[in-house]
Amino acid sequence: MAGVGGDAASDAVPLAKWRSDFSRAFQYYLDRSTPHPVQRWLGTLAAAAIYMLRVYHAQGFYIVSYGLGIYILNLLIGFLSPKVDPEVEALDGASLPTKGSDEFKPFIRRLPEFKF
Repeated sequence: MAGVGGDAASDAVPLAKWRSDFSRAFQYYLDRSTPHPVQRWLGTLAAAAIYMLRVYHAQGFYIVSYGLGIYILNLLIGFLSPKVDPEVEALDGASLPTKGSDEFKPFIRRLPEFKF
């Protein structure tokens, strides 16, 4: 009876190691792709074009594509909107700094590029 529960625990250890190794390798390639934004966006557009050709050729997956499109549109809105909404923030008239002591707040995205 001592070995009854041991099989599930021993199966989880290689899975956790594989997951950790995969996560580390994925992060390595993300870090290496950071200085190449044009190539990243071209790769994304190529993957989207391949998906659209597959949907067109298979004559299906329209509902999945519709849901994926809504999800991507929601991410795009988060990517294009600022982190702090100036309309919600209480402003005293002008939104640009007028004095040297006023703080300049650059445009910071709500959703970073890698999460988009």
